[in-house]
Amino acid sequence: MGDLVATLTEREREVLNHVARGCSNKVIAKALDISHNTVKLHVRHIMDKLNLHSRVEAAVFAFEYGNSPEGVQAAIEISQKVNH
Repeated sequence: MGDLVATLTEREREVLNHVARGCSNKVIAKALDISHNTVKLHVRHIMDKLNLHSRVEAAVFAFEYGNSPEGVQAAIEISQKVNH
């Protein structure tokens, strides 16, 4: 699972996080200050890279990854980088 997540760009991980919270493309675009079409492109890339077929699958993937040992470790590493 971690290998798949590593294929995502930082922006794609941000978009996936919003998708996992049930946000629409319009809401994601506003939150990240990017265009609606850019969000759609990111979502399409996420789906292709993770071999997913729906936003629901993407949300489940994000939830499972976030609750896996590697996902928790990744979150800790990211927060450490942000706090330094």
